Amino acid sequence: MDGPGDPPEGTPEGVPGGGEDEYRSVVFDESFIRAARLQEFSARERMGDHALAVRNRHVWARVSTSRQVLVLVILIALAFGTAVYMGLRHPYKDAAVPVAEPMHSTVIPLAPRDAVPGGPAGRLFDRSPAAQFRLGEEGVTLPPARSTQHFSESQVMGALAAAKEYTVKSALDPAVLVGGAQRTLRVLLDPAQLDQFDRSFDHPSNDGRHAATGWLIRFDPAQVALVSTPVRTQGVFTVAETAPGTLEVSGDHTFVYALRPAKAGADLGTEADGASLFTVRRTMRFRFDRDGLQDHHLTVVQSYLQAGPESCSADDAAYLRPLLAGRRASVDGPAVTDPYTTGQDATPLCGSLAQSAQPHG
Repeated sequence: MDGPGDPPEGTPEGVPGGGEDEYRSVVFDESFIRAARLQEFSARERMGDHALAVRNRHVWARVSTSRQVLVLVILIALAFGTAVYMGLRHPYKDAAVPVAEPMHSTVIPLAPRDAVPGGPAGRLFDRSPAAQFRLGEEGVTLPPARSTQHFSESQVMGALAAAKEYTVKSALDPAVLVGGAQRTLRVLLDPAQLDQFDRSFDHPSNDGRHAATGWLIRFDPAQVALVSTPVRTQGVFTVAETAPGTLEVSGDHTFVYALRPAKAGADLGTEADGASLFTVRRTMRFRFDRDGLQDHHLTVVQSYLQAGPESCSADDAAYLRPLLAGRRASVDGPAVTDPYTTGQDATPLCGSLAQSAQPHG
């Protein structure tokens, strides 16, 4: 095989020719280098068989993907915000129920014009308007329970049952009437009212909020005893939905008690000659929300009570102060109040006990 040919411009000067120079095959002069044809392969050609099977993304494709991700994030955020907004503004969502408000109470003594009639309890009842009343709890009846716009029939029945339980325990339970056992009522109250309830018994006051007799009916056991005959009772309950999340039950009841003077160790029975009747007309308003119905709790919103026979000067904050058989009301009338002076307590109220409300004949 012949060696490499001479360069196009001939053999360089000073270089031996032929095979005498062993480096002739690897030495190139300047004219050879200039005459060489250079070719630059593309990246794909340089990779040859090592080219990857996955096509490369162009820059605009990466930019487009970033935009798609951004749009997706925005759509998710909008969807979440819409869901939250609709949840807060849902037309069927219950309105927020206010925190339990303080109980407001009013106790009005009813003064008799004459001496209080006395005699056997049975005869006194028979000759009074209470002759047609039912006995004890039988007179605390419930109306039919009907659903309201936002409360089911069973929820309405639960509210009525709780109102009845409170009414019976606060006005008919002998342990409450003369024993002062108020715990059975305390467990029925909304926890937000417990402080007010406790203060009403620890420090009773006629300030319209802290009278013990606003929560229940009770007599001073040192002064008064119950004659062992059933209390005569009559009254009704009504139900109203006052707000989408609030149900109110109102009770209007009259209770007639047979009382006698407290005597240690004496049991005068139902025909005690020294018995007299004491009448209480009480209206109460109870409030319920869904949580209260579930927990069997109620809020006493208002208590309005008229009781007699009593003297107008009777202090009814801690106990009701009945006038017993043969007693007369004091001549003291309602306290005089100057309407131009601010900062004073509310004016004491007093009424006159109708003659028809007393036993006759």
